[in-house]
Amino acid sequence: MKYTILNEILEQPDVLKKTIDSELKLMDEISELVKNVDKIYLIGSGSSISSCYSIMDAMKIYSTLNVQSYLGYEFSYDKKLINNENSIAIFASQSGETEDTIAALKKAKEYNIKTVAISNEPESTIAKTADISVITRCGHEIGILGTKTHLTQLFCQYYILFKALGHDEIIKELLTLPDILKDLIEKTHDDYKQLAKKYKDETMFYCLGAGPNYGLAYKTSMTIFMEGSNIDSCPLYASEFRHGLIERVDENTSLIFLDANCDGDTITKRSIKFCQSINANCIILNLEDFADVDKILAPFILLIPLEWFGCYLAHYKNIDPGVARHIGILPY
Repeated sequence: MKYTILNEILEQPDVLKKTIDSELKLMDEISELVKNVDKIYLIGSGSSISSCYSIMDAMKIYSTLNVQSYLGYEFSYDKKLINNENSIAIFASQSGETEDTIAALKKAKEYNIKTVAISNEPESTIAKTADISVITRCGHEIGILGTKTHLTQLFCQYYILFKALGHDEIIKELLTLPDILKDLIEKTHDDYKQLAKKYKDETMFYCLGAGPNYGLAYKTSMTIFMEGSNIDSCPLYASEFRHGLIERVDENTSLIFLDANCDGDTITKRSIKFCQSINANCIILNLEDFADVDKILAPFILLIPLEWFGCYLAHYKNIDPGVARHIGILPY
């Protein structure tokens, strides 16, 4: 199997280490700015918004910071913005040329909001327009799944905000991620290749996660499955399972549960138990089975087996998981 995406999965620990070595001092400076604002906006589109969702929900668990995530287009027409408000807007974009994220950045500049870009392209519009730009060191990423760029964007957002909180233990664990992920990539490959073979004829997955794992459920559904594997998928906060999705579950339903023992995972566990009782197809990823890290870091850890799973689902369907059919055709 020769797909570009395979190399990009394997490169993730190295590019994360390069990003840390290159950008840590700048991220420390941004963290100092974050300490003194009243509101933090996290803005992205596509794969990038999933990292915004994860860190927003992580902040809900660990802090009282006023953190809000926005899709690029939705931020651009928000009427609640105040000129010269004491806030900071962090924009995530792999290419730095995402049109709706650029529109949101311009909106923030109009209101004199401090702006930070996290992008993989130093010469991009977003990187050049923002007040401060953090550049992820991924090289040129070809695959549409946004593997290494997603990982490094997520890291930068986590580092900046947890550093602002002064949460030394989380920062310490974040800096060990390159070694943890390198080991995890090797250890999970075969198991999730085999799991993909088992589910190769599946046409629909529901992906459920609580807290910061909702962002990963969103990423899995929107990019790994729908973009990369041509498989229908729907992400959902685990706490919402019993308010609708429960009526769709039977022995032919396939569900992915992300469980990290976060506050919301009480409902995750109840949902798993119910689905198992009616013999639904349950794929359960427990953080404790993969790494001994703080539960808040689950989106980094559980990402790896899900990438392997999605990659091989595409392979068994004779699809290149890194190539888009329609993305980029519909104009902004």
